Amino acid sequence: MATLQETKKPRTLKEKLLHTGKRIALEKERYILILPGLVWYAIFAYIPIFGLTLAFRKYMAKLGMFGSPWIGLKNFQNVFADPAFFASIVTTLRINAGRLIFVFPFPILFAIMINEVRLGKPKKILQSIYTFPNFLSWVIVASIMINILGQRGLVNSVMGALFGTKPVAFLGKPDYFLPVIYLTDIWKTAGWSAIIYMASISGIDVEQYEAAEIDGASRLQRIWYITLPGIKSTILVLFILAVGNLMSGGFDQIFNLSNSATIKVAETLDMYIYRITFRGSVDFGFSSAVALFRSVINMLLLIFADRVSKAVGGSGLLG
Repeated sequence: MATLQETKKPRTLKEKLLHTGKRIALEKERYILILPGLVWYAIFAYIPIFGLTLAFRKYMAKLGMFGSPWIGLKNFQNVFADPAFFASIVTTLRINAGRLIFVFPFPILFAIMINEVRLGKPKKILQSIYTFPNFLSWVIVASIMINILGQRGLVNSVMGALFGTKPVAFLGKPDYFLPVIYLTDIWKTAGWSAIIYMASISGIDVEQYEAAEIDGASRLQRIWYITLPGIKSTILVLFILAVGNLMSGGFDQIFNLSNSATIKVAETLDMYIYRITFRGSVDFGFSSAVALFRSVINMLLLIFADRVSKAVGGSGLLG
C-alpha cells in the first residue's frame, strides 16, 4: 500500500484538508473497507445523540422533538423524586454485579478448556456446540426455560414421577430468578464470548509451553503461569467494558424471563425505562432523563475501571 511522504507539516486549514484528501486518495481501499461501519455508526449511534435533548424538554408530539418547550432540569427532578427509580438502580447493580462474579469468568474457563483439548475434531465439535446458543433469541431461550422449568415442564414432571413431589414454580419465585438469569446467560453467551479469549491464547508462543513441559510443569501450572498471564490484557479490557455496562444490559433476557411474580426483583433500569415509556402515560422526556443519567454513570464506571486496570499493571482502555 502506497504511503504519502510528508515534505512539510501542514499548517493552515486548507493545507490540512489537501493533505487529508491526498492520504485518502492514496489509501482509498482501506477507507472503502471501513466506510460501511462508519455509516452504520453515524446513523445508529451519532445521529440519535440529538435525542438526548428530550431529557431537557417537555415532549409534545405535535411540536416534534426540537419544537417541544425547554424545561431545563425539571425531568431530572421528577426522576430523582421517584422511589422506583432508586429501587431499579439497586436491582440493576445487584444483577450486573452478580454477572461480573458468576458469568464473566465462564468464557475464560471455557476458552482454556477448549485450548487443553488436544484432538482437533473434538475441539471443533465442542466449540460449535457451546457457540450455537448465542444465535438463539431470548424469546426462544425463554420458551425453552418454560418447557424445562415451568410447573408442567420437564424438571417438575421428572421430580413428580420419581419422588411424587408437587410442582415447583422455578420461574415464578423471586428467590429463583437470579440463578435462572445467570445460568441462562452462561449457557447462551459463554461459548461465543470465549472466541475472543481463544484468539488471544492462540497468540501465545508455543515454545513457552514446550519449555515448561520439559521443566516438569503440570498442566495446571502451565495454565496458571503461561496461559492466564498471556491473556491478562484481554481479560482486563473485557472486564473494563463489562464494568462500563453495570447500569445497563440484559434487557431482552430479563424482559422475556420475568413475569408479574418476579417483577420486584427484575425491574432494572432498562425495564424501568420501558415501563415508564410504553405503559400508562407516555413521557419521553422523563425516560430520556433516566437514559441520560444511566449513560453518564456508565461512563464514570468505565473511567474508574480503566484507572483500576492501569493500577494493577494493565494497559487500560482509554490510553
